[in-house]
Amino acid sequence: MVTVSILIPPLRSQEEQREERQRSLHMSSATKRRTFRTSTEIERTFGQLGLWADWMEIFIIPREAKLRSEASALEVEKRGEKRVGFGNDWEKIEIDILNVCHLLRERVDQKALWRRTEEKIREAKEFRELCSSRGPYFWIPLRSHTVWENESVLLTCTVYASPPPQVTWYKNDMRIDPRLFPAGKYRMKNQFGLYTLEIRRCTVEDSATYTVMVKNAYGQASSFAKVLVRTWSGPPPGIDLRVCVLSPGLLLGPDVEFESVLQPVFAREKEPFILACTFKQDVPDGQRSIQWFRDGMLLQESKRRQLQYLDRQASVKVFCAYKEDEGLYTIQVPSPFGSKEQSAYVFVRDAPAEKAGAPGSPLNVQCHDVNRDCLILTWAPPSDTRGSPIIGYTIERCQGDSGVWETCHEAPGGTCRCPIRGLVEGQSYRFRVRAVNRAGTSLPSKATELVTMQDPREAERKTVIPFDLGRNIAVSKADSEDSVIIPSPPTNVRASETRQAYVLLSWDEPSPRGKEDLTYLLEKSVVGSDAWEAVSSETPVKSPRFALLDLEKGKAYRFRVRAANQYGLSDPSKPSEPITLGDPPGIPSSPLSIPHLVISFRAHKTSVSLKWTCDGDSELLATIYTLESGTLTVTYSSYRFAVPGLKTGKEYMFCVRSVSEAGVGESSAESAPVTVKQAIATPSAPYGFALLACGKNDMVIGWKPPKRRGGGKILGYFLDQHDESEPKWQSVNQQPVPTRVYKITDLQEGHFYEFRARAVNWAGVGELSEPSDLFECKEWTMAQPGPPYDVRASEVRASSLMLYWEAPLYQGAGLITGYRVSVQEEGSETWKPLVSDLVSATHLRVSDLEPGKCYRFQVQAVNSAGIGQPSLPSDSVLMEDKPGKEEIKVGVDEEGSVFMAFEAPEAPDSSEFEWAKDYAGPPDPQRITVKDDVCRSKLILKEPSKEDLGIYSVTVTDADEDISASHTLTEEELDKLKKLSHEIKNPVIKLISGWNIDILDHGEVRLWLEVEKLSPAAELHLIFNDKELISSPTHKINFDREKGLVELIIQNFSDEDMGTYTAQLQDGKAKNQITLALVDDSFDKLLRASAAKRRDWKRKQGPHFVEPLQWKVTEECEVHLTCKVTNTKKESRFQWFFQKKENPKGQYDAQTGDGLLVISEMSKKDEGTYKAVISDDRGEDDTVLDLTGEALLATPLKIQGTEEGIRIFSKVKFFDVDYMKTSWYHKEKRLESGDRLKSGSTLDEIWLHILDPKDSDKGKYTLEISTGKDIRKLTADLSGQGEQNLSVCLFIDRAKVVKGLPDVATIMEDKTLCLTCIISGDPSPEITWLKNDQPVAFHDRYRMEVKGTVVTITIERVCSEDSGRYGIFVKNKYGSETGLVTVSVFKHGEEPKELRKHK
Repeated sequence: MVTVSILIPPLRSQEEQREERQRSLHMSSATKRRTFRTSTEIERTFGQLGLWADWMEIFIIPREAKLRSEASALEVEKRGEKRVGFGNDWEKIEIDILNVCHLLRERVDQKALWRRTEEKIREAKEFRELCSSRGPYFWIPLRSHTVWENESVLLTCTVYASPPPQVTWYKNDMRIDPRLFPAGKYRMKNQFGLYTLEIRRCTVEDSATYTVMVKNAYGQASSFAKVLVRTWSGPPPGIDLRVCVLSPGLLLGPDVEFESVLQPVFAREKEPFILACTFKQDVPDGQRSIQWFRDGMLLQESKRRQLQYLDRQASVKVFCAYKEDEGLYTIQVPSPFGSKEQSAYVFVRDAPAEKAGAPGSPLNVQCHDVNRDCLILTWAPPSDTRGSPIIGYTIERCQGDSGVWETCHEAPGGTCRCPIRGLVEGQSYRFRVRAVNRAGTSLPSKATELVTMQDPREAERKTVIPFDLGRNIAVSKADSEDSVIIPSPPTNVRASETRQAYVLLSWDEPSPRGKEDLTYLLEKSVVGSDAWEAVSSETPVKSPRFALLDLEKGKAYRFRVRAANQYGLSDPSKPSEPITLGDPPGIPSSPLSIPHLVISFRAHKTSVSLKWTCDGDSELLATIYTLESGTLTVTYSSYRFAVPGLKTGKEYMFCVRSVSEAGVGESSAESAPVTVKQAIATPSAPYGFALLACGKNDMVIGWKPPKRRGGGKILGYFLDQHDESEPKWQSVNQQPVPTRVYKITDLQEGHFYEFRARAVNWAGVGELSEPSDLFECKEWTMAQPGPPYDVRASEVRASSLMLYWEAPLYQGAGLITGYRVSVQEEGSETWKPLVSDLVSATHLRVSDLEPGKCYRFQVQAVNSAGIGQPSLPSDSVLMEDKPGKEEIKVGVDEEGSVFMAFEAPEAPDSSEFEWAKDYAGPPDPQRITVKDDVCRSKLILKEPSKEDLGIYSVTVTDADEDISASHTLTEEELDKLKKLSHEIKNPVIKLISGWNIDILDHGEVRLWLEVEKLSPAAELHLIFNDKELISSPTHKINFDREKGLVELIIQNFSDEDMGTYTAQLQDGKAKNQITLALVDDSFDKLLRASAAKRRDWKRKQGPHFVEPLQWKVTEECEVHLTCKVTNTKKESRFQWFFQKKENPKGQYDAQTGDGLLVISEMSKKDEGTYKAVISDDRGEDDTVLDLTGEALLATPLKIQGTEEGIRIFSKVKFFDVDYMKTSWYHKEKRLESGDRLKSGSTLDEIWLHILDPKDSDKGKYTLEISTGKDIRKLTADLSGQGEQNLSVCLFIDRAKVVKGLPDVATIMEDKTLCLTCIISGDPSPEITWLKNDQPVAFHDRYRMEVKGTVVTITIERVCSEDSGRYGIFVKNKYGSETGLVTVSVFKHGEEPKELRKHK
């Protein structure tokens, strides 16, 4: 018996336990209530400051959580001490219940705490915004600036405003639109309230008042500043700039000067290009901060681009050019007096397509809106479609730097924007695009930069809370959410982008989101239907956006989205609004706006400025191209452009096309033609003042023209004078002085004067010159002459030039006897005599100068009293051959006049061409005529003769640079020109074919000739026996001027047509005369042929023979007489006649028109005349054959192959064999019967048999048959040509031993002997080996092997018995041949017999 004791606790203990439990629960609830009460108190106390809320969230909340955790642990500990149950089951249940309650309480607390945190942060943010919201005001306003020309200026200001304001810049109260100015002119930036306006390459026109206007919802403010752009005009009076530069106290370096000008570059895609310029001197190290810009953007070095300075040359090199590298490149170099810069445009042509007609590559490929598994790719259409519209694009991608490209998508041709799906999160990609038209696919575009797929909203899920002087705490939203939760439905499903080809669907993530990764499932439904179907996707959708590419046009859809994680699937979201395919507002669709009002005007001597307008608000790109040879395409995002790289003097027209995301639009109307020349501007300042003569109260002043004349003629000069003793300048003349020499009167003797001048052209008054040196007004009384003036060089080449000057106005005591010319090299201070003797004229041809060097020249006049004053030195002249330099062209024009022509495309419109002969003045106007055209002058010699020999020179006036040339006309050259002139003035029509005679089908006679192509105004006169013929039915005349054909057709040629025929041709000034004489024998022969042709034609009108009677001998030795008729009918009658008697044995086939008469056994009685006649009511025709004397009947020679060789034979029939003799010939050599040649004859055959034929037997064989009076020859050719191919086959197919066997073979005993040879023959020959003329038995040691045409006999362990004469015998049906070899076997230690014989 088992006794079980059960201890039952007293009732009081149970009540105490319940009370303790309730007290614990009450303490936990009180703690929770106190937590929220404490936070409320803190909020009420510090809510106005906002920052105490953050402090509470950081410190108080974690503390309360800790207290709850300790209370829970204490409660569990106490309960564990008092817990009593049966078998511990109730205890376990109670523990589970308590754990669940504890977990639920923690979750509720966490959610409540997170909501309170969000609310506090929002309230603090609103409080800060409320405190900071205000209208804008300038903390630092704009400041005025003064800058040098070509420098850049930066206007800056600092603005405080909340929210951030809108900023607008104005220039003189006009809003600044960067699109209306050259690229990079204005650059506006905003960096955290710092607003800047950068004005690059300032000009005088940029001097203005600039205003910035800032505006937000709380107000607006403005600030203004003035910009003054100054032009450098040299140092102030009295300051020597060189001293300033060389002074050690100043840090200014030498000024930087460009030696060469940047030239436009025409590059091609995928190829390198270099843009470089050189400096006159090395750039100091302190100034080597050389900068390169493209369209105003600073360039930096990269893998594709290199910036370099070396040996006074600065360059930018692009190793692989793309269309994106096209633009205006500018080099900027710092200088002590302002930065110096040059610009040039770089054109990048599309690379040649892999297939002709394929388009150029797309441009500007960029990635946008990068997410975890998708992105948006955009690009610009190709600049050149090669005449075929774009029908689509192919998109390729490359993962990382693998270099492996694969096609990932294809886009239609009407869009340049496409979503890319199916990408992997965390991976990096690059993309490129190819354009497709009907001709093919373009080359790939420039690849994008690497983009990494990541979630852009990851940063939004974290909140950064600042505290404790710069320290931050990052709080993630996921930390406060449950780790196990089924996501809520997504919200706000919408179409963020709609296009013609796709819809980009977007939605907001579920809230709360949870910690787990989400994927999305999409469903769609057609509007009007309640059915929903899933949208298929190759990969899970991880981003809250998805591109729909398979929607049908014209249908409206609604979409909803479900979110899913590893715990489950959410309910569907609310359906979206109806969505359809189509471009959104603001995106231009084809057709694009056509630009209009395209205006072109002159800018520079190698460029033209364009300006146009385009409707629509969207920003479009423009493609500009010229209508000359080829198309020059550039892309530019503005409404004006300067087209560089044009040829001076050429005429151009321009078109503009709009380019946008929708493609390339149509071309605008052509602009008005514009000639590329320098635009007219005011001239620069004159310089080089000199005193040419002086009296008591007057002076004669001379000066040099401006270096820059402004593209127009200098109309005159305004002079100012200044007396040293007076403070003010005075005007000398009120009207412009047309010359550069002027006499100034009313001066005071002994006073010093200085002068200055301005030049005037159609654009206005130019720059004021620097003051001249001080000249003393004192009468000249010296005996020596005054200074020559206006020393200038022209016709400058690499080693020669022409030097001119004017005679001095003051001659001194006597006449001027000559001039002394001196030269000075650049960098030298020494003047050297140029020629040893005096120069009598006022010009000099200078030669033997060094190319690449610079020279200056100086002239002094000489009279009987001595050498006079030197002239002012000429300008420095660089000796070089300038590219494109024009020379005088000499020739003969279309009218036969001898001319000299000179073209100057760069000459201004007002320029004149001044011709001179022998540098002594204009040519005699009675001997020449000058015709001037635009940029061209032509000098015509009226009557060329020896008087016109000499040197002809021409100079273009009013040009900034020297434009001149000369030509020496020699007697030899003049004679050639005169001869050519005579040929042109008296031209002759070129004769291609003289008179030809043809007889036509009806017997007409056709006389014709052919000359070169004539003009429609050409004339023909046809003369017959001194009488002009007129076209008539009997004498028809045809004159085809296009083909140059003259034709006369005479219908019934008779005796009256005998005589001479002459064709007289004239085409303008060109003439020719061709004569044909038809007399005597030539006329009789033509008359007979014409009559025969006429008769034959008439004969063919009825039945007639097309094949006359002929005979042949068959193999049976029968004689067949054959003929053939045509144009027959049923009533036509065919008859055979022999010796004028009808022969009824003849046959006639009316269907084919064949006639046949068979003579079975030819005999002498059959000799005679045979005749065939065909007739009907239309006429009669016959054919006759005479067989008299043809007693021998022999067939042609035939060739037959036999087993022994070749047989040549002929079947014969002869009536008296005793009189027949035969002879055979080979290559005209008579053959005699022998071992290899057998000949003979029988009653019916003559033959020749060639046994064992060889190559030497090839050739022509002749059989000569003699019957006394008659000899017949029959031939056959064994060369293999024509029908005799059988003979070649016989030679080739006959069995032969080709090569391989030696004459003697010596071998030692017990060795192995191998004898090998090559055979041929078809069919394959039989092979037999012989030893001493006996067949060899192959057994034991003897073995034969045949491989194709190679035959080998092997004898193992040879012995003396094997010695002997061996041979190989080959045979087939066409012949046989034997190859022999002698085998000698010697014993060991013996010497071969052959070697003993040699000793």
